[in-house]
Amino acid sequence: MFDESLLDDPEALSRADRRDLLRGAAEAGARVRTAVRHANEAGIPDLKPDGRPRAILTAGPGLAATCVADLLGTLAGAACPVTRLTPRGVAPAAGALLWELPGWAGPVDLLLIATPDGSEPGLSLLVEQAYRRGLTVVAVCPPRSPLTDTVAGAHGLSVPMATAPYEPQAPTAASAPGSLWALLTPLLALLDRTGLLSAPPDALEKVADRLDQVAERCGPAIATYSNPAKTLASELAEALPVIWTEGDSAGPAGRRFVAALAELAGRPALTAELPEALAAHSVLLAGTLAAGADPDDFFRDRVEEAQVVHARVVLLRDRPAGGRTAAPAARELALSHDTAISELEPEEGGDLETLAELIAVTDFAAVYLALASTA
Repeated sequence: MFDESLLDDPEALSRADRRDLLRGAAEAGARVRTAVRHANEAGIPDLKPDGRPRAILTAGPGLAATCVADLLGTLAGAACPVTRLTPRGVAPAAGALLWELPGWAGPVDLLLIATPDGSEPGLSLLVEQAYRRGLTVVAVCPPRSPLTDTVAGAHGLSVPMATAPYEPQAPTAASAPGSLWALLTPLLALLDRTGLLSAPPDALEKVADRLDQVAERCGPAIATYSNPAKTLASELAEALPVIWTEGDSAGPAGRRFVAALAELAGRPALTAELPEALAAHSVLLAGTLAAGADPDDFFRDRVEEAQVVHARVVLLRDRPAGGRTAAPAARELALSHDTAISELEPEEGGDLETLAELIAVTDFAAVYLALASTA
């Protein structure tokens, strides 16, 4: 059951937040600033790359590492292909995961590792394999972890993962929202030096500022009626989220939202990009998941009868290419099937800022949905 009253009770939210998810979301801006400092101390601004890599390979466990790969691929665009190495193994435990380089990987490629753990033997084996093949290796991981020593032995570069400013040695849960920015920020600074994307220091500072602004708007002390994240969580409480995205930044934000809903809140969700989403999900909205499919739903006994799940469209929008937008068609399709629709659109800013805002708001929404559903 979803306890909506919990959303406006900060103390109850704090008691329910045993995984420190709200703290992770709130301190995302601080993580970016700390990660920039760690990147500077590791010497990333002083690097003088000999041209661009042919391809970028990424590896790491969990939701944060998967999102890092997705974001880097989106931001790099056609400048360089980004391939995530999917782990194999019998369990998602650190000691059971194995990664392997593709046969074509060699000295002209770059391997990026992002992990909030750093004790995975499979990642150390991957670094050794990359060293034998001549790949350049850069890892973001907790300081003094086994992976740090392995990377140093392979003449690679390791950057300490940013932790909470007031708990510098505290381990960070892989699913915590703050983990994403702690892992992503040094890699953005690195790829900025290679010319694959634009993430100069002033842009990263603006990202931190935007994340702080979202934390102020979406924090637990802000009432639901003026809090976009709590509002979205309430709207999705008894629904199947159908996430439609438009714009380059919105795509990875939507995929991150779906993954966060599953991992943090235990909720299934679907995502697709406009305009293809209209064809991909038109039959779904015309079926039993549409609110209009059950004309007797208004008279249903909410106490005695089981809750009927209906789809709810969430439209995440950034600036569409060329100014053309499929949003009117999306609204028309949803409303023609009596399907409710929620919309999120970031304020003006650079690509990294708008991306950060969409991810931050949806991260907060996934956390609120998780806390109010499990308390």
